[in-house]
Amino acid sequence: MTSALHTSSISSLPLLARGKVRDNYAMGDDRILMVASDRISAFDVIMGEPIPGKGVLLTQMALFWFDKLGGICPNHLTGDAPETAVSSAEEKAQIQGRSMLVKRLKPIAIEAVVRGYLAGSGWKEYQESQSVCGVPLPAGLTNAARLPEPIY
Repeated sequence: MTSALHTSSISSLPLLARGKVRDNYAMGDDRILMVASDRISAFDVIMGEPIPGKGVLLTQMALFWFDKLGGICPNHLTGDAPETAVSSAEEKAQIQGRSMLVKRLKPIAIEAVVRGYLAGSGWKEYQESQSVCGVPLPAGLTNAARLPEPIY
């Protein structure tokens, strides 16, 4: 296995965004090169030590499901090899097996969170309103307390 990739460095394309896991680069006006790093995060904090191969596994799982569901639901894959987006051997090595070349689309902002414990931003919200995501909770809970019922 190759060394871990904490943060990609593709200088031949403009960086659009760097998220918790993925680095997105503009490929013209209509496509994006999505590179899955090996970064990990907990409670919205990106850790300094990556997990080697995590980005490759994440990308391969996504490609598997895009393939399985392709006849049911369209997706953003272009079908183009990501390696065509960059020219240098160093940049190709960074994206090998961990990237997708996708259509630039307007995202539908949906986030699903399941909470079983009162921590992170949930703890902060509870301290202010005694609720999490609008769900009222009993008084007297402490940081990292197990919730009476999981919240979706």
